[in-house]
Amino acid sequence: MDCFYKQISIFLRLNLVFCLNLVSSFAALQRFEHPAKADGSLSFLVIGDWGREGFYNQSEVALQMGRIGQQLDIDFVVSTGDNFYDDGLKGVNDPAFQESFTKIYTSKSLQKPWYSVLGNHDYRGDAKAQLNPILRKIDSRWLCLRSFVLNTEIAEFFFVDTTPFVDMYFIDPEDHIYDWRGIYPRQSYLINLLKDLELALRESNANWKIVVGHHAIRSVSHHGDTPELIDQLLPMLEANDVDFYMNGHDHCLEHINCFDSRIQYLTSGAGSKAWRGDDKKHNHCAVHYFHDGQGFMSVQLNRTDASLVFYDVFGERRYHWNASRQLHSVM
Repeated sequence: MDCFYKQISIFLRLNLVFCLNLVSSFAALQRFEHPAKADGSLSFLVIGDWGREGFYNQSEVALQMGRIGQQLDIDFVVSTGDNFYDDGLKGVNDPAFQESFTKIYTSKSLQKPWYSVLGNHDYRGDAKAQLNPILRKIDSRWLCLRSFVLNTEIAEFFFVDTTPFVDMYFIDPEDHIYDWRGIYPRQSYLINLLKDLELALRESNANWKIVVGHHAIRSVSHHGDTPELIDQLLPMLEANDVDFYMNGHDHCLEHINCFDSRIQYLTSGAGSKAWRGDDKKHNHCAVHYFHDGQGFMSVQLNRTDASLVFYDVFGERRYHWNASRQLHSVM
């Protein structure tokens, strides 16, 4: 069976490469602007895999996010997907939107924009409901698109719809029904997405390039690495000097980097239900930190320095990492 999946995956990738040469026109990713602070700095929180109407410690994590958000005077929140469990939203009027979002993240510091992508669980419901601007009338913080670019002056964020890359959801969906409206034909969707992303990355002169997706590229937790992203997305990120790849999907906190790449892989998928003890304990890359409990991540940036912290469900700092880099030259 594994051999069958591998053959199908290779077939799809070969066809994708062939079709990339045939597609000559594409639309740019939608762009949003969010200015940095007056001093040129930026701070934000990253949370994923959270929407459970407050259960599985979601409310406790939200409380600590509010406390840290106030300390850091955050500018916004990044959501790495699987926003509503178990099967996304049923529609724009689904009470789960308010029960799992509006009524949970009530701290004053969290009344900032939430920039979100879809996860695989979101695709099991009405995926288009989360993309509908009607939700912004219910809660003005909410902004969710399949893929888009966020410019913050010192950093550009490239939000990527990773679920359609994963072969398993199409080949063997088990008992799940996915909402693929807007995705079929899948091959064309992925072709256009990759071309749009490559253009946006290539033209970016941001000091920091940050890509956000739901699925991990590198992980030592339950789901592990995502081969389709390693094959199709990772080469593009490396060729365009991406600094951070942030994701959810695995219900943990992780910092990984590989010896042959500058990219830092950061998993923040511990917004509610976590998987205690569910880790593979090995990876050919360097695992700097792994926490199999609930929590979230904070990031602070200026033009040359980055600081990230992982917090647990009690708001305790579990891991701190700093990075510096030279300014990008603008031609």
